[in-house]
Amino acid sequence: MSASRDAARAIDALKRGWPVAVDGPDGVLHVLAVETAHGPSLEAFDEGAAPADLLLSAARAATLRLANQREAASPNCPALIGRVPWLDLPTAIALADPARDLETPLKGPFLAQHVDAPEAAATALRLARAAGLLPALFVRADGPVEARVTPADLDAYDDPASLVVAARARLPVAEDAKAEIVAFRHAADAAEHVALIIGTPDGTPPLVRLHSECLTGDVLGSLKCDCGPQLHGALHAMTHASWGILLYLRQEGRGIGLINKLRAYQLQDQGFDTVDANLRLGFGVDQRDFRTAARMLTLLGQTRVRVLTNNPNKVAGLEAQGVTVVERVAHKMGENPHNIAYLETKRDRTGHLL
Repeated sequence: MSASRDAARAIDALKRGWPVAVDGPDGVLHVLAVETAHGPSLEAFDEGAAPADLLLSAARAATLRLANQREAASPNCPALIGRVPWLDLPTAIALADPARDLETPLKGPFLAQHVDAPEAAATALRLARAAGLLPALFVRADGPVEARVTPADLDAYDDPASLVVAARARLPVAEDAKAEIVAFRHAADAAEHVALIIGTPDGTPPLVRLHSECLTGDVLGSLKCDCGPQLHGALHAMTHASWGILLYLRQEGRGIGLINKLRAYQLQDQGFDTVDANLRLGFGVDQRDFRTAARMLTLLGQTRVRVLTNNPNKVAGLEAQGVTVVERVAHKMGENPHNIAYLETKRDRTGHLL
């Protein structure tokens, strides 16, 4: 528990704009998130022999012509930009956020530097992503910090074994007046996931939908995705099966968080598809962890399921954790003029069976 607690403290500190030490097997880095830094905090962080350099993902650095394409192929690969007098906080923010590229098209000149502790640097970028922040950090070798973290700490923080059932209750819903809701809480990150049980368990494999939270689609009726129709369609399909379970996973924006999803929307408006938008932001194509869903099903006593999905990765993710998928049930719906390109990208670039 102490390891995951250290990760939670480091994530909280980074979100608040406080410096954090990252202890990697190849060295120690002290980091400050660009996104949450402000003038006084950066001035304090810069105190010393030289100002802090800037750590970015290699994918972002390649866009800025500061890293090669081979490095950029891995979203976890770090790139270090040497600090020069004109690299102040506003410039660093512009470098960190590709959604601002049209506002600030001319940047530099800048100089890429050798990363002396690549594993520590990769862990630092991973920490930023876990905090829901852009993977862009001011970095130096020393200085005061508010928290410390190691790669093992982040592994413990992500471990779905810490997920437990927190509460359950009857919840009448439009599709089933006798539905039951089960809430799960993760001891480390305090995330609250939910299962909605439709119908009465009868010993047969339930029809299961893994649905990642989508505020814009589920609540606001966004036409940019198919999430809202898929959510309601899944509940309707379960009423026609013997019974079913909706797993509502707190993994907004394929795991990059709401704010970064909105940044991805900005990039999509500039002509990038959903895959390239995520990569330009410094994230993977899909940051979701389906181990959480497998843990929820295991806690519910369901290790043989029918899965309502077009995404083979969900099936593979469940089976890798010991949940047997006896059938994949197609779930295509919600197409409209605003999301046709989005659905085509899911089909052509992320392997969805559409």
